[in-house]
Amino acid sequence: MRKKVQRKVKRAVTNFFQQEASSGMTLLVCAVVAMLIANTSLGPVYEHLLHTELALGPLSMSLLHWINDGLMAIFFFVIGLEIKREFVFGELKSPSATILPIAAAAGGMAVPALFFAAFNMGLPSISGWGVPMATDIAFSLGILAFAAPKAPRAVVVFLTALAIVDDLGGILVIAIFYSSELQLSLLLASLVVMALLFLACKKEISFFPLYIAGGLILWYLFLRGGIHPTIAGVILGLSIPAGTEVTHTKSLLSKVEHRLTPWSAYGVMPIFALSNAGISLISSSMATFASPISLGILAGLFLGKPIGIFGMTWILIKSRIATLPHGVKLGHFLGAGMLGGIGFTMSLFIAALAFPDAGSLNTAKLAIVSASVLSGIAGALVLKRL
Repeated sequence: MRKKVQRKVKRAVTNFFQQEASSGMTLLVCAVVAMLIANTSLGPVYEHLLHTELALGPLSMSLLHWINDGLMAIFFFVIGLEIKREFVFGELKSPSATILPIAAAAGGMAVPALFFAAFNMGLPSISGWGVPMATDIAFSLGILAFAAPKAPRAVVVFLTALAIVDDLGGILVIAIFYSSELQLSLLLASLVVMALLFLACKKEISFFPLYIAGGLILWYLFLRGGIHPTIAGVILGLSIPAGTEVTHTKSLLSKVEHRLTPWSAYGVMPIFALSNAGISLISSSMATFASPISLGILAGLFLGKPIGIFGMTWILIKSRIATLPHGVKLGHFLGAGMLGGIGFTMSLFIAALAFPDAGSLNTAKLAIVSASVLSGIAGALVLKRL
């Protein structure tokens, strides 16, 4: 009897972690917990803990920086693995299959940035233009699975591909526009490390510790050289050997992605949410929502995302450059566009880079969470009607 109960519990836990919605649910719970802590008597303790200095060898950073610059490199490493898999073997391999999600992602990044710029042009806060460009793949796919469990597979593929291209765009934005003063000698050294990593990949060397060592060196060189260190995670992911069509399932990339994805989804991202979603509502008011930062993010995510994503999709389909997948309606793309407005993880990450002062950052976080909730509800309502 006891073994039977244990098997049922094990099966229930396994099913939870295999569901698309579970990662988003975990993030949501962590975000709510962080907000509750930040608005109780534990708030000062929470802030003090996050800003406690921790030293590791020659490096000394706050706990928050270790999470955002160090731990999140694992999250970006997994993104790098996903991007490589999709472009080499997945849904983004065929040019004809990629035109729709790539164009939609481009519209879904450009239009929100323009919305933000419209509210913040000429102000110091214009630095946050990259915040509403992001889409949180875990939340968006989770809500899609919850609201439209019988949605055509093509819609899931479209939203997944769109989010991956969106992540790639966000990574480029971070690398180019949110890096600090560059140190040429360290960047030249990082180029040598990158060359060695990709040479090892070309030679199909599958000794994973070699790549870990290279990734850690690259992370340190980027940190000291002025490029955001999480970019090292993406580059490391792209350098992992993927094998061929025949051997891919046994390749190093496949093995590492399979083992690391749950740790990223249920370890790294929840810790990031707990440390970054602690928004103080005590100091907030209606005036906070009327600020240029808040209006830019709210308009960018809630309006700009669906306009950009659905608009580009509609143009391509109506001009017959692309065709509607079998069983898919234009309404599915509208719903997917609205779910694209769930910025959360990547938006919070970019906001931390764009707004160094606590007041602006808190305003941005509140707007991101509000816009993400509104986008999730709107997208779910549209998809449920189809």
